[in-house]
Amino acid sequence: MSVPPKASAPRAPFKTIALVGRHSTAGIEGPLEEIASCVSRIGQDVVFERETAQATGLTGYPALTPEEIARTADVAVVLGGDGTLLGIARQLAGAGVPLIGVNHGRLGFMTDIPLDDVTTVLPAMLSGHYEAETRMLLESRVIRDDEIIFTALALNDVVVNRSGISGMVELAVSVDGYHMYNQRSDGLIVSTPTGSTAYALSAGGPILHPTLSGLVLVPIAPHALSNRPIVLPHDAEVTIEVATARDASVNFDMQSLTSLLPGDRIVVRRAAKAVQLLHPVGYNYYATLRKKLHWHEYPTEDNRL
Repeated sequence: MSVPPKASAPRAPFKTIALVGRHSTAGIEGPLEEIASCVSRIGQDVVFERETAQATGLTGYPALTPEEIARTADVAVVLGGDGTLLGIARQLAGAGVPLIGVNHGRLGFMTDIPLDDVTTVLPAMLSGHYEAETRMLLESRVIRDDEIIFTALALNDVVVNRSGISGMVELAVSVDGYHMYNQRSDGLIVSTPTGSTAYALSAGGPILHPTLSGLVLVPIAPHALSNRPIVLPHDAEVTIEVATARDASVNFDMQSLTSLLPGDRIVVRRAAKAVQLLHPVGYNYYATLRKKLHWHEYPTEDNRL
């Protein structure tokens, strides 16, 4: 017999709530306004992320930059897909502003609250009834000729890969100063546990529970089939040197990138900053996997192998 999870004790209510939306989505201003009205009715202050307010024309509330949100908001409610949450999470990392994800996208591993449920679920969470978990980030430095030319944070992954028209890249990979291998492939993913259900999963990597703090290296279409994913300790430092490549780049959460030259080194390690995600009481990660990955579906007579 399964035992229901023990409910967390309620915390103090949040006072100032920031709303962030995927403002490129047509019609998103309606749901955003509905959420803002819902929050206002229960007595909390509402502010909008500035680009969200400008793009949607919702001018009835203060519009703040992410830097201002980091200083003044108690929690941020993000309406969109996981990509929207990834973008604001990096900007608020380390500021102590937790995130609540409302799904207005396709999959939504992190934006796990359905839009249809938001007006019933959100008031309880903002009054202090929620489950909290901390997610690690990666920090990366791109080094060329012993000079740092680019730095970035990533909540999901750091990906070194070839362009769509070039051949394989050869990457020399070391961990904590020890050479691991030279790998010829389409690229290499350094993923957090959060990112293990993103690109790393499609490349054949393992699913890691998001509260773990390890790193996983996942080769992308390696030339040698013996190059397999490997999970590393949370304090490992990974160095990826571009040995040969005609056209390679490194991107961070698939949202920022920089081009690479042979000899460039990408140094990746766990960031000192972290992100806190909030979920409704009773949230269960395994139920999320079951739903998002369709583990609950069984073959029918029409599609049975």
